[in-house]
Amino acid sequence: MNLESVDVTAGLGGFLAFFVLAVALYFLMRNMNARLRRMSYRQQQEAKAAAQASLHGEPGSSASMGGPSDGSDLG
Repeated sequence: MNLESVDVTAGLGGFLAFFVLAVALYFLMRNMNARLRRMSYRQQQEAKAAAQASLHGEPGSSASMGGPSDGSDLG
């Protein structure tokens, strides 16, 4: 039996597939970071607005926090 020594590599197709996946991952991570940053900013703004509303004693502060506004869904 004469087995030839053959190097098996992924070649150009494997490299291109890996490169496309790496670029897609980069853009997905970039988008996720932007969304998380926006969510954090919104939470800070809502907390600041709630603190201002409670400081001034405004009655509509519970509606901004997601609570029931007129009590119609209580029963």
